[in-house]
Amino acid sequence: MHWKFFAGLLLCAGLPLTGAKAQPASDKGKQIVDQAIAALGGDRFLHMKTRVASGRIYSFFHNELSGLDVAHIYTQYLDQAPPNGVAVQEREVLGKKQDYSYLFLANQGWDVTYRGARPIPDDTWDRYVRTTRNDILYLLRQRRNEPGLQFEYIGSEVHLSTHVEVVDIIDAQNQAIRVYFDHNTLLPVRESYTWMDPQTRQRNDAVTEFDKYRDAGGVMWPFSIERQRNGYKVYQMFASKVEVDQPFPPKMFELPPGAKLLKKVN
Repeated sequence: MHWKFFAGLLLCAGLPLTGAKAQPASDKGKQIVDQAIAALGGDRFLHMKTRVASGRIYSFFHNELSGLDVAHIYTQYLDQAPPNGVAVQEREVLGKKQDYSYLFLANQGWDVTYRGARPIPDDTWDRYVRTTRNDILYLLRQRRNEPGLQFEYIGSEVHLSTHVEVVDIIDAQNQAIRVYFDHNTLLPVRESYTWMDPQTRQRNDAVTEFDKYRDAGGVMWPFSIERQRNGYKVYQMFASKVEVDQPFPPKMFELPPGAKLLKKVN
């Protein structure tokens, strides 16, 4: 076989004729993550202090609708996370009259109604911390420089007819989050991870889908978020409005004055 013909076959097959090395998976993964941060708004995304999202939230049990409500979610980013907590505080104000809410501080959560304020159950708090820490939008904003964090490029594939770039993000505790970034926009569209229930010792699978990104004031934010657990849909939010770095009502992250403190129920 003529050598030129043989070389042409190698090129058509995508095989290298030289000893050139492919880009290391860690470098490629970090490159995609950096491009994703730029797509989300770059410095504007990395330095946003607050965010408010308004819309409707839905809860599900075994894929069947079990609850829905109007929600206004106020979020404030903090400089660092306390032990066993997160570097963010949120207030989820629910109902058309906005007369009850969940208050998530950096290291404690409260269920606030007209009856008073009750600390949320431990398993609810643990789920909130786990969901927040593993949320790619939180991770890119708050954890990207965390010691020991690794970014491993897995490859390209098609997810729900979308060409995506897949990266595993692994922390110092060996917790891995697989993130799917849209090949064209580099915005995150899906993430998945597993966790072990400390009580049952059973493995659980968590998936979050991000969709309908819009400009929220210099930051691209998903107006549709869906969470799944062990193959079942458990949560959806459809935002009608998202704004960043807008003034909040005073004392947003404080318990109402004179609120009766109720006993925690686990």
